[in-house]
Amino acid sequence: MALEARISNPAGLLPDSVQAANLLYKAAHSAGVPGNTLELVHLRASQINGCSACVDSGARGARKAGETDERLFALAAWRDTPYFTEAERAALALAEAATRLADRSDPVPDEVWDEAARHFGEKELAALVLWIATTNFFNRINVTTRQPAPQHWG
Repeated sequence: MALEARISNPAGLLPDSVQAANLLYKAAHSAGVPGNTLELVHLRASQINGCSACVDSGARGARKAGETDERLFALAAWRDTPYFTEAERAALALAEAATRLADRSDPVPDEVWDEAARHFGEKELAALVLWIATTNFFNRINVTTRQPAPQHWG
């Protein structure tokens, strides 16, 4: 059964929101965090949130940015694979913690933050936090309104 959206995409209904989202995107992507790391963070948070539209676009964007199928297929199990750098692992751990805020009493433990801070400077950490929050923002809109992943043929 194909998923049918409850309403049109809210960004299309309220076009002024697109400008704000574009500014967040630009800010997060201009702080020096490698683009592939941001793509992986976006895809992992979207997997956790079950956002089919963002998983689809995230995987496609990551492939376009040079990600391998091997790394994309292993992303959900990144802790148990050799495919990711220590910096990527730190960013992924931060993304998971910041996405699953209600799962524990200390949602983003110091060890997760400290490991990310070991690999990223303050501006890069700010970019990661903004990108994770932006991803979660879009995931929540898409899941709530049941925005489907586009159908691709071939």
